[in-house]
Amino acid sequence: MIKKLAASIREFKKETILTPAVMVLEVVMEMIIPLLMAKLIDNGINGNGGAGDMPYILWMGAVLVVCCVLSLIFGVLGGRFAATASAGFARNLRMDLYHRVQDFSFGNIDKFSTSSLITRLTTDVTNIQNAFQMIIRIAVRAPMTLIIAAVMAASISPKLSTVYLCFIPVLALGLFLVMSKAHPIFRRMFKIYDRMNNTVQENLRGVRVVKSFVREEHENEKFNEVSGDIYKTATTAERIVALNGPLMNFCMFSCMLIIAWVGGQMIVSTGSVELSTGELISFIGYALQILSSLMMVAMILLMIVISRASAERVTEVLNELPDITSPAAPVTEVPDGSVRFENVSFSYAKSMDKLCLTDVNLDIKSGQTVGILGGTGSSKSTMVQLISRLYDVTAGRLLVGGHDVRDYDLQVLRDSVAVVLQKNVLFSGTIKENLRWGNPDATDEELIHACRLACADEFIQGFPEGYDTYIEQGGANVSGGQKQRLCIARALLKKPKVLILDDSTSAVDTRTDAMIRQAFREEIPGTTKFIIAQRISSVQDADVIVILDGGRIVDCGTHEQLLATSEIYQETYEQQKKGGEDDE
Repeated sequence: MIKKLAASIREFKKETILTPAVMVLEVVMEMIIPLLMAKLIDNGINGNGGAGDMPYILWMGAVLVVCCVLSLIFGVLGGRFAATASAGFARNLRMDLYHRVQDFSFGNIDKFSTSSLITRLTTDVTNIQNAFQMIIRIAVRAPMTLIIAAVMAASISPKLSTVYLCFIPVLALGLFLVMSKAHPIFRRMFKIYDRMNNTVQENLRGVRVVKSFVREEHENEKFNEVSGDIYKTATTAERIVALNGPLMNFCMFSCMLIIAWVGGQMIVSTGSVELSTGELISFIGYALQILSSLMMVAMILLMIVISRASAERVTEVLNELPDITSPAAPVTEVPDGSVRFENVSFSYAKSMDKLCLTDVNLDIKSGQTVGILGGTGSSKSTMVQLISRLYDVTAGRLLVGGHDVRDYDLQVLRDSVAVVLQKNVLFSGTIKENLRWGNPDATDEELIHACRLACADEFIQGFPEGYDTYIEQGGANVSGGQKQRLCIARALLKKPKVLILDDSTSAVDTRTDAMIRQAFREEIPGTTKFIIAQRISSVQDADVIVILDGGRIVDCGTHEQLLATSEIYQETYEQQKKGGEDDE
């Protein structure tokens, strides 16, 4: 896990190395200061038989000032380097996570919820960033201070050193108990954060439905429930973590009192022979630094406990390998738009016991139009998603242009297969920018031509800014039918060999639907077209109409053939014909 995360440091290695280096120099300066203070008191203030030595005091004071200034400089540099290194590390880590998600197949994305991925990219990365900054800065400073101060204190008085040594096991035991209890709670809390993000995301996506059904109160209750769970979990974790502070303070103040009492007795009883006043003050300074370092170490370990849960979640995404990749020696050209299903079966669970598609056999020649009908849950969308290899078949083979889709370079295959999904998505930006997702180099004339084929040019020209009209997030400022036609135009700009329309004209009227199909026949006759629809009128002119039921092809033929032989098709046709007459 550490190796995987450390790979994101990259160009910030220099700052990562310089931070602990200047921290060591800062610690050295801080360790010298108590020793110089002892010399100033014993040789300067108490020197010359108690009369004092002003030149020595001035000299030693000047040295102390230099040490303080150097300590300040090293501290500032350490903070600057640490901030640069940690912020850069977090930036790279977010980029690595985001790029990994971009490589995921639908199967990989299904494994992680959207809200969980967002939490990992934000909250979890921030926790890791804070821990990284503390590790390269405080985790070097605190142990160095602890070791050097302990050596210096022992050189002054081995007897007094036993005082703080007695408190170290107490602190270590308390810290261990806090860490072991807190870690599982923080893991649980981050999972609840995922739930909260999911609740917020779901509410914002469906805000129109929420308001139309007046369900704001229900949504408030849902959010309050998950927010309450976070509060309870966080409170429990913080209560455990909070025990560390009082324990540290108790040990620190108890240690100081005992050292002052024992040290004072040593000075009085031996006449400053075994321990001088300056040495006692110096020892107290070192003891404070030792205990402060222990507090810092405790704080670092607690931060690591919190960030460990985040690191595990982030590493889980980084370690997730895309289950759909290009082969070692891929086919780099799709010859034509022919599509053949050979005994294709598919399961989202990758198990033959839970098949969504079963023994699908279909042979489509390049340029043909294929209509696909079926009830809800009949796996129509699943079937066409296999063509562009959004999922891999579980059994059998699927060939495009005479080659198994698994033999193609992924980018080549998907550039040749344009998919207009059932859930149409437009991105924030102008209409031109959205259309050029299909072809970044498309000219304005090509944009207009594609929009005319999709019957979108007319309503676009009606906007005050035409093709420069800004599309709000998710296409909120255009209707469902307009959004569908823009997505169809975007797909046409790819000039694909296979065009898949997954119920993509459901929101347009029958006249517009017919115009779009006519444009397809006349303008892209060489493109193989798969049209999933609920209306028979949308597919009745297709070369082949496929009827799916329960993940199996139950009927296949032309409109006339199915009217004569397929009970399902006949029943659907009569119902829709009757519905059309009733509407009239």
